[in-house]
Amino acid sequence: MSTLDRHAGSGAWRRFLVFALVAATTSVGSVLMAHVLKLEDGRPLDLALLAVFAAGFAWIAVSFWAAAIGFALAVAGLHPVTLSRRPLLPPVQPLAGRTAILIPIYNEDVQQAFSRVMSTCRSVEATGQLASFDFFVLSDTTDEAIAHRELLAWMSLRDVPAIGRRLFYRRRPQNTGRKAGNVADWVAMYGARYDHMVVLDADSVMAGGTIVQLAALMEANPRTGIIQTLSQAVGRQTLFARTLQFASRLYGPLSAAGHSFWQLGEANYYGHNAILRCAAFAAHCDLPVLPGRPPLGGEILSHDFVEAALMRRGGWSVWLLPELQGSYEQVPSNLLDYAARDRRWVQGNLQHGRLLGMRGLHPVSRLHFAMGIFGYVASPLWLAFLLLSGTAIVEATLQPHAYFGAERALFPVWPVDRAQEVRALLGLTVLLLFGPKAMALLLVLASPLRSRAFGGRLAILGGATVELALSMLMAPVMMLIHSGFIARILGGSAIGWAAQARDDRGVAWSTAIRRHGWHMAAGWAAAAILASLAPGYLPWVMPVIAGLVLAVPFTVLSSSSRSGLLALRLGLLVTPEESDPPPELRTLLPDRRLRPRASRRAAVSTVEPLTLPAAAGD
Repeated sequence: MSTLDRHAGSGAWRRFLVFALVAATTSVGSVLMAHVLKLEDGRPLDLALLAVFAAGFAWIAVSFWAAAIGFALAVAGLHPVTLSRRPLLPPVQPLAGRTAILIPIYNEDVQQAFSRVMSTCRSVEATGQLASFDFFVLSDTTDEAIAHRELLAWMSLRDVPAIGRRLFYRRRPQNTGRKAGNVADWVAMYGARYDHMVVLDADSVMAGGTIVQLAALMEANPRTGIIQTLSQAVGRQTLFARTLQFASRLYGPLSAAGHSFWQLGEANYYGHNAILRCAAFAAHCDLPVLPGRPPLGGEILSHDFVEAALMRRGGWSVWLLPELQGSYEQVPSNLLDYAARDRRWVQGNLQHGRLLGMRGLHPVSRLHFAMGIFGYVASPLWLAFLLLSGTAIVEATLQPHAYFGAERALFPVWPVDRAQEVRALLGLTVLLLFGPKAMALLLVLASPLRSRAFGGRLAILGGATVELALSMLMAPVMMLIHSGFIARILGGSAIGWAAQARDDRGVAWSTAIRRHGWHMAAGWAAAAILASLAPGYLPWVMPVIAGLVLAVPFTVLSSSSRSGLLALRLGLLVTPEESDPPPELRTLLPDRRLRPRASRRAAVSTVEPLTLPAAAGD
């Protein structure tokens, strides 16, 4: 039996290890917090505060131990699935099956979308195995002018040697089921003709070698239904987007390796940049329609988690292989677009709560649903913790310690010094929050080759400092935004399906003030209350207050391409894809004159950007 299939179903001891570590860490933190709160008094406020703390602490413990396991595997040179030093990928040989590459699009910039399609097509052609692949642009575009330009773009590419006759275009008359419905319609019409399908997003690019490797892995593992790659964020120039790109490239692989270690054949599907077995998908991945009305009823927005769960329920394995390179996507260019994307995910993930009891699901699939929900519920829990802890501090300040109770006593009740527990809890929390970043930094800094790919050791440290500062400023704002999303969804407010913004878009001051005005007001109000009632507590929550007070300038300045390019010229927030762009990205990345010095040594592709004919009347 081949390598992946041999390891399917063998993850019990790994999951026990991970969950035992998380449980032990959470227990230690909770005990320390109970001592700090003097829980023996049994006050309802303290009990609520401990419950909220324990839930949030467990959540960050999961992330920490995933990164720690990824770090240990990287140091030992072991693959997260096989725990072997031998490579997992099968040797390159002619493929036996046929694979379709699907690119769903929806009111996209036609020039950019088809340029990405052609970049992936040419990369597959360069592998010499183009005959095993066909490419399908699946349009759900509702704007007739954009749809006309899409058709012209496709027609202009039909004469491209070799590629043109393998590139197909289809536009649905009705957008039933959104992207998931678009893919499902294709599977119903054409899926039987293909063994596998690689699903991309409109902003995705994938190296031909990676696509061939995915197809070869599927052929070598006949019980595998989905293989998910770890896609890297590329191509954006605003400071906000560059920060996300740098963080995902530097920190993402470590965490992904740790999760791959314990998930094994019950991994998740992220909806794009993955390969799926067509017959298995057609047989098992028909999405249910939830009873009731949106937002929690109706069509499922976050289809990918559900499709992975249904695939696993059907007896097929789902794998995450983070070592596969050459998988790329783009991220939103500013905080408001980032939040708008999250709004869809929040609603979709909350819908998963109604699927937790679905019959036949694997326990890990149920866990994926729960973790997806908690990823956003963590925001209101953090908010609740801040409010409860602030209330407790103010209450303790306003009510001095009672040395003598209601009953007569010979000796006073002296206050108990909890400084040791506070320091221990603070140290453990800092370790869990920043340990994953430190481990990833250590791995990269220890390798001269990897360090050069990020612009050098000083550039890495500088970029990590910038990323840490910006992420700390962003976190409290996203806490309030996510909390607001959840409140509106639970109140019955649904969301439509809008095209995503994929350009480097700045945010005007007026827009930022309108969207963040109440965030700033909340920050100033919290600062004023604590300064007057509990000034000693103010320094502890200053990072949260600073993020709220600075929300408007943060959003405006981080959305600026000028700020992003300044960081780039200083050598900060550089990624390996910019230092030495791979062939499939060279014509898609911004002008190389804006790249750091290291990139000037990179070869320049001779492939020109796609030139599309003008639509009639343009």
